[in-house]
Formats: sequence, C-alpha cells, structure tokens
Amino acid sequence: MKSKLLIVDDEKNMRWAIHRALEKEGYAIFEASNGKEGVEAFEKNQPDVVLLDLKMPVMDGMEALKKIREIDSTISILMLTAHGTMETAIEAMKLGAMDYLSKPFDVEELKVQIRKALHVRELEERISYFREEAAFETGNIVIGESKPMKDLMSMVERVASTPATILILGESGTGKEIIAHLIHYNSPRKEKPFIKVNCGAIPETLIESELFGHEKGAFTGAVSRKMGKFERARGGTILLDEIGELDLSMQVKLLRVLQDKVIERVGGSEEVPVDVRVIAATNRQLKKMVEEGTFREDLYYRLNVIPLHIPSLRDRKEDIPAFVQHFLQHYCKEMGRGSMSISTAAMNQLVNHPWKGNVRELENFVERLVILSPEDEVKTVDLNTGKIGSLDVEAENKQGIQLPENGLSLDEVEKNLILQALERTGDNQTKAAQLLGISRHTLMYRMDKYGIRE
Repeated sequence: MKSKLLIVDDEKNMRWAIHRALEKEGYAIFEASNGKEGVEAFEKNQPDVVLLDLKMPVMDGMEALKKIREIDSTISILMLTAHGTMETAIEAMKLGAMDYLSKPFDVEELKVQIRKALHVRELEERISYFREEAAFETGNIVIGESKPMKDLMSMVERVASTPATILILGESGTGKEIIAHLIHYNSPRKEKPFIKVNCGAIPETLIESELFGHEKGAFTGAVSRKMGKFERARGGTILLDEIGELDLSMQVKLLRVLQDKVIERVGGSEEVPVDVRVIAATNRQLKKMVEEGTFREDLYYRLNVIPLHIPSLRDRKEDIPAFVQHFLQHYCKEMGRGSMSISTAAMNQLVNHPWKGNVRELENFVERLVILSPEDEVKTVDLNTGKIGSLDVEAENKQGIQLPENGLSLDEVEKNLILQALERTGDNQTKAAQLLGISRHTLMYRMDKYGIRE
C-alpha cells in the first residue's frame, strides 16, 4: 500500500513543486491551500505524513497543527516556512511537529525527512503492537492441560490461520478474550491491530459511532470526523465481546459489514471498505435468543461459522492447581512479596470449590490471598478466613454491611475505604494501612491500582 502524504501550503507553485518531486517516490499525495482545508483533508484521507506550512490564510499552520494532533496524536508532521525562527521551531516541536524545514529547502533533504517520518511512524506502530503482545504474553495466561482445553487449543491452532469469522462461547470469566488473543497472534494478521469492543459497556446511542465512526456535525458534540473501531482494526482483528447485547437495529448494520466488507460512518453516505477479521464472543445462548426473536437468525449464522466453546472451570478441575500457582507467582512478584505456597489440604479445598465466576473469580481470590495472608504457606484456615468465591454474608452482617439489591462494585468500595482512611489520617500511609488492617506496602499497591495519588 502506498504511503499517503498531505501537502498544506497556500502557495500553489510550492505545492506543485513538492508534489512533482515526491510523486516520483511512489507516494499518494493530497493537497490543501490553507489550514482549514488541511484539517478537512487530513480527516478525509488519513495521511501518514503531513507537510504543513506555517503562514497561511484562514487558519495558520500552528492552529492546524493543534487540530490535527487532536485528531491523531501519533501523526508525523513536518513544518515548512519561509518565516522561520528558532522560537517558532521550538513552539512547533512542543505542539507535536516532528521536524522543521525553512524555505527554500533542498528537495533531497525533504525526501530524507519524509522517509524518516514514515520510519518513525512505522516504529511507533510496531512498538505499540509489541507492547500489547508483550503484555499479553507475560500476563495472567494459563491454558490448562485438561482434555477439554487440549481439544479447544487444537481447534484454535487449526482455525487461526484461516480468515473465517469465529464465535467464542462460554460463561463469564472463562477466558474468551484470551482465546481471541491467541487466534489473532497465531494468524497472518498478527502484526496488525487487535481491537477489543465490549458491546455491553457502550450505550445504545453511541455504539454505532464507536464501531463505524462519525462525520463532523453528525450529532451534537461531533466536532470532527472520528474513525470507528472497524477502521482502526484495518488489516487486523476486531473482537466484539458480549455480542448478544447489541439491539436489533445494530445487528442489521453489523450483518452488512460481514456480508459486504464496508461500513458507513454516522452522518455520512460514503462506503468505506474494511479488511477486518471478526471474532465475536458471548456468555449468552444466542440460539435461544434467535428463537425468542431478540437476535437475528441471519447474523447468528454469519457469526457462527466456527463456534468455539470454552468449558467452565468446574468442568476442568484438573487445571485449577496450575492457575493457582501461576496467580500466586504473578501477584507475589507484582506486590513485592516473597514466594508463597499452598498446602495440600488448601489446594484440595480450592479444587473442589464450584468457582461460579470461573478463572476470573479464582484470580481475584488468589490476589486477595496474597494481600491478606499473614503466612507464606496458605493453609485451610487461611482459606476459610479469606472467604472463598463469594462474600461471607454472616460476617458482613455483623459489621453492619449490607449488599444493595442492585449489587455494587467491590473495587469502588475498596477505593472509597482507602480514601476515607487516608483522609482520616491526614494522608499518613502507615496509619491508614493500620486502620485498614493491611501492610503499608499493600496499601501503596492498592493506591497505585486505583490511581490514588499522594
């Protein structure tokens, strides 16, 4: 694919000269005669590098630079001016310009700067990709050696190299996102973006804009064109998690994307081609939803090309010890605590627990265990005081804490209690930790987790 350049300069002859010199390099080139047109051309064409003049009518280069960086903070911008001073050069660099060339400039130098800008952009994209991949590979990932998981991984290995749409089914907390990651990173698309969308977490009024993007002025607050998740995933994979939460109108629009490989931004009429592999995931019974009329049958069959079912943790108990050991090592390292072990009796208790929240519940429990356990060897008594799996309602009632009918967020409760303890002790972390019955190190870990600053 050709790299795209945008030339923004009010001097027609200058644009012509640059265009002529650079088109021989094989670039796709777009032009604009002032800053306002430049911002609009940037939104429309999404170039890889922008050549931006400083002094222009309607909107000058500095203002255009700000607006373009608001749209895409990673874009490489080269400033061009015959009015350059060191002060304006420094200001442009502070605002995000990559470099600064004073007119008249040598064409060969410009070519070198453009190649450098393209190289930097490519490196940034690869760094972003490798950071995500590294986080994935070094995170809390255990697959398990049980027969159900071996069968699942055998299927993942077979389908990863194909372009087929995949539907991942499983209870909440079983690791559907991890399986989607494995499919992407073992596919020919592995060096392209992996974009995750939680369909159940986005309001119905915003989901179309989030997926397909919108045009400037499409609705109140749409001050500029915005790329949606499908465009951002170009060449890669998009995971539509909780696909069963989409309403029927969005299901129709998603069906068109799967059939025609095009999208339309909200407020636009232009068809935008998208080369994206779709992986959908849900903990709901889509076939039953089809029978009830809440999920489109044609979309169901489009998504269900290759179904992958992840078994619950209670159906693969032999994998639990490996998960426990992995989470123990991970959280001991993260919290700066020495190694911990699990007694045979304690492990048996963990293996025989139902874990209705699956791997996610087990992970949360082990994390809590690392924080609260006073000993390095976890025994059965530690597990009992740790309240496996669900809240100890009787103990909570004695403390006067009642679970609201609509539920609550434990993270929010914990964060609020930490803030109260810090306020009561005048931000004295040692005293706050004593009030909460935890170590100062654990308190600092929790403060960092919730973004609580000193």
